[in-house]
Amino acid sequence: MAQDINVVVLVGRLTRDAELRITSSGLAICKFPLAVNRRKKQGEEYVDQGEFFNMVLMGRYAEIMHPYLKKGKKVGIEGEMRQNRWQDEAGKNHSRVEVQVNKLNLLGDPRGGSHDATDSGPAAPPPAGSYAGGGFDDDVPF
Repeated sequence: MAQDINVVVLVGRLTRDAELRITSSGLAICKFPLAVNRRKKQGEEYVDQGEFFNMVLMGRYAEIMHPYLKKGKKVGIEGEMRQNRWQDEAGKNHSRVEVQVNKLNLLGDPRGGSHDATDSGPAAPPPAGSYAGGGFDDDVPF
């Protein structure tokens, strides 16, 4: 019998700063919303349509990553879908689907600038008169 598969891979931007809380047992839980654009054909052109997902990062990794998870930050995540169910004081049942993050990659600065190698422009030419060729002279002995 085949096993079920529950894998989520997303690249998007945080819509607000991540929130970190520590449970009474000492477990760190970091939550943040992620916006992912999806191209949709509308008439003769394509437009971006935002999809929004709730992310949950837990444990020591949540504490380490929290300071970097700011509004506008582009991240790549790998995780799995989880359904969180609870009952309020009035006895009403609630349910929320979240992505339990297993891997997280920081992909760039918040909007307005990026320091990714893939986003940088062409490399600047070396200064005039410099040569990184190991100090060879122009005179060739053969």
